[in-house]
Amino acid sequence: MKAEDVRVCVIRIEGTNCEDEMAEAFESVGAKAEKVHLKQLLGQCAPEMKRSLEDYDALAFPGGFSAGDYVRAGALFAARIKAGMSKEIQQFVDEGKPVLGVCNGFQILVELGLLPGFGAKMDPEPTAALYTNDSGRFECRPSVLRMENRGKCAFTGKIAKGSLLKIPVAHAEGKLLSADPDFISKLEDADQVVFRYAGPDGGPAPYPWNPNGSPSGIAGICNSQGNVMGMMPHPERVMTAYNNADWTRGHASEDGDGKAVFESVMDYLSKR
Repeated sequence: MKAEDVRVCVIRIEGTNCEDEMAEAFESVGAKAEKVHLKQLLGQCAPEMKRSLEDYDALAFPGGFSAGDYVRAGALFAARIKAGMSKEIQQFVDEGKPVLGVCNGFQILVELGLLPGFGAKMDPEPTAALYTNDSGRFECRPSVLRMENRGKCAFTGKIAKGSLLKIPVAHAEGKLLSADPDFISKLEDADQVVFRYAGPDGGPAPYPWNPNGSPSGIAGICNSQGNVMGMMPHPERVMTAYNNADWTRGHASEDGDGKAVFESVMDYLSKR
């Protein structure tokens, strides 16, 4: 598949607020991105505005505060999807098409049951949750991520294992927890840990480098199939080096560290 043939659905509802950046990020690597309201996929709109998920090659859930984050962050968005198009979402995943959730999008994927996705199926009930940050407040700051995946994830194929990426966070509920005491080891054994928070030198990440207290410093995970990824930091906000907090100190490239995430998924799609 050629880059110009890739169609990306950036799904939104009331309260999402990063859909513009997400669409522009995909377009900057050659894809055609369309911002699509959930009602357009559910047919709750004028006929000429209706869209079908099967017409897209990738699906992206942007950040924000969908439906005001009432009940739990991402819960209402996920409930509306499950009620109206769960079969379409599962088929999309089963076909190996990539799904990205950033920040609120990560929260939505967990509420949907697509993550952690140990069986690559949508769990009927969430098996994990993104809890309130240990600080008890919204954390908006630079962060350093270490890429941990061993090759499964569709969104990291062009990022070397162990690489450090500077990608900002902006969330109040980012602590990934599960009632399963073996949750972390299951993720690690199945190569589903994608990013961990790291200190500036790549070492351990105490607060504030781990902004939420997530166990084992987990910042992003993928499903067992590798085509669904959720992460709390915002790669779409650092597509150029000028968006880095330290941009005035000089960079070897004008590309920001977030661009490699989108280049990786385009490479994955090029091989389909």
